[in-house]
Amino acid sequence: MSTLIANRVSALPSRFSWLMGMHAENYHRLARLFAPQRLVAGRYLSSVDDRLDVLLDVTEHHPYTVDLILTYCLRDNETGGLVPSANIRMYRDARMAEVRHYHSDLRLERAIGPLPPARTIFERRVRQSSFLNRWLEYLAEQGHSPGTLEAMDAGAFPARKALA
Repeated sequence: MSTLIANRVSALPSRFSWLMGMHAENYHRLARLFAPQRLVAGRYLSSVDDRLDVLLDVTEHHPYTVDLILTYCLRDNETGGLVPSANIRMYRDARMAEVRHYHSDLRLERAIGPLPPARTIFERRVRQSSFLNRWLEYLAEQGHSPGTLEAMDAGAFPARKALA
């Protein structure tokens, strides 16, 4: 004999729940990778054998948040900006990391084509979070860690590299 269930619960999380889960995963990846919540505000350089140095700017500490910028030490010839770069806010109390803004390489966009514009703020946040998640995973695979970080003098910038 079968019984009908009046209040069926979906086996899949809502889109919002999925995004919040990704923010939580990004927090834990970032915390394991560089532990910025334990660093004093300042600029840090992480170098491994792949010759793609990573620059971590811990810009501000607040009671419940840490603001930082994560980028490679590469300058885009066309824009002069560092690429890729992500402006991130870590929420210590909620254990989430949200990408507030990111900038990718124009050469990469030309090669694979630009992504279509996000139709909603939610869609844009999903893209930003997915970008950070994949990048943090790649950095960990390359060997970056709290042990590879070196503090830099304020305002110092490592040898400038340009994209060909």
